[in-house]
Order: sequence, then C-alpha cells, then structure tokens
Amino acid sequence: MDWGKKNRLSQLFGADGKCFYLPIDHGYFLGPTNKLEKPGETVAPIKQYCDALFATRGIIRNCIDPEDSLPLILRVSGGTSVVGGPLSNEMLTTSIEEVIRLNAQAVGVSCFVGTEHEKQTLGNLSELVNLCEPYGIPVMAVTAVGKELEKREARFLALCARIFAELGASVVKTYWCEDFEKVTEGCPVPVVIAGGPKCDTVREVLEFVHDGIQRGAVGVNLGRNVWQAENPPAVARALKAIIHEDRSIDEAVKIHDEMAGK
Repeated sequence: MDWGKKNRLSQLFGADGKCFYLPIDHGYFLGPTNKLEKPGETVAPIKQYCDALFATRGIIRNCIDPEDSLPLILRVSGGTSVVGGPLSNEMLTTSIEEVIRLNAQAVGVSCFVGTEHEKQTLGNLSELVNLCEPYGIPVMAVTAVGKELEKREARFLALCARIFAELGASVVKTYWCEDFEKVTEGCPVPVVIAGGPKCDTVREVLEFVHDGIQRGAVGVNLGRNVWQAENPPAVARALKAIIHEDRSIDEAVKIHDEMAGK
C-alpha cells in the first residue's frame, strides 16, 4: 500500500484502528428524510463523536463547512429512487476528478449481490477500484439488500464481504447478523457495521454494535439510529464509548442516560 492510501485510511480510523462513520447520504434515493432535511444542522451536534462523514457531493458542497469538516467518504453510486424501479439498478455518479476536487479520504459504492443487477453493481465496484487505485483512494463497498431483509444472515453477508474484498475494496460495510464472526473471519479487509432499520431502543442499538465489535468488526456506519434518536448526541457519545473506549453495554447505556438527562 502506498503512502497516500495509508495516509487517507489513517484519517478514517482512530489510533486504536476502530471507527465510527456517520452516513448522511440517504437523500440520494429517499429525498428529504426525516431529521435529515437540513444535513448541516443534523451533523453539527454529533460530529465531535464521529470519525468520518459518508455523504454525496451535493450535500458536502451545500451543507458541510469545508473549514470545519470531518474526513469524508464520498457516496459515488446512485441513479434510482424509492419511487422508481429497482434500487439495485445503480451506476457510478461521480468522477475521479470530483473525488480529488472534494478532497475525499475514500469513496463508497453499493453492491446488490443476489439481484438482477448483481453483475452491474459489482462491475461498478471493480471500475471504481480501477479508477481510484492510481490515486491511492480507498473504496468502501456497501452490502445493499434493499427491502429483502431475509438476506441479512451470516452465510449471505460473508459471501458479499469476501467478493467485495476480492474485487479490491479496502473496507466493507455490511449488516450485523447472528454469528457475525463468520462474516469478519472470511473477509481480509476491515468490516464496519451498517445500521439498517431504526431500532426501537437505544440499548438495542448498543447491543448489536457491541456484539459486532466483539466478533471482529472495526466499527460502524450508523445513520438513522443516531440522528433519528430522541437525543442524537447522547447516542453518538454512547457508541463512541463502545467503539473507542471498550465500554460494556451497561456502561454505554449509563453514559447515554446521564447525557440525555434520564
């Protein structure tokens, strides 16, 4: 790995090798999502607890202060919406010149394994790696299953993660599942946990994150379970405690409750 790529990756992980990414890219197919209507205002009270933002170029340019920003993971795939055809029918939306112009530390692309557009989206990943590698820009491959929640089990997610790594991804974002170690042990690059649907309680969020970290994940990429929470800064602080401070679930819940005034 060359110096530039090592340097970019070092900005995306703490000294402990762990990470807490905050995705605010949901609008690229959902539009003005609840609590994310004004992304800059959503991010402001949370970012001190996070290691990087995952966002599109439009939101970065219009909503994020370039003089006070977290490291950036740039969302570079899209092309469909929640009211259109299959969400799996994606393309690459952003050029390598834009990635460099925005000074992104990494890029992210969704891959829909097991769908009619599997080859197309794995092709997007391969093309992106080919474009980014000469410039030392890491690629995060995102396991995407759309509404097919039944696919979120270890055998399928392990398949996806390994394929992404084989095609050149530097980091894999995937869902937590039972027996999560089967996913991490079969993937030779760092694995971060996706948030998925919003959980009913804060403890539920902290439980799956803690379990995933114990089973080999290096961190998380959580959006709705943070910024749609009753007290987003408190949730973010509790997550940081688990990820970077090796706190227990009960300790993290206590941190959350004290900060939230409960």
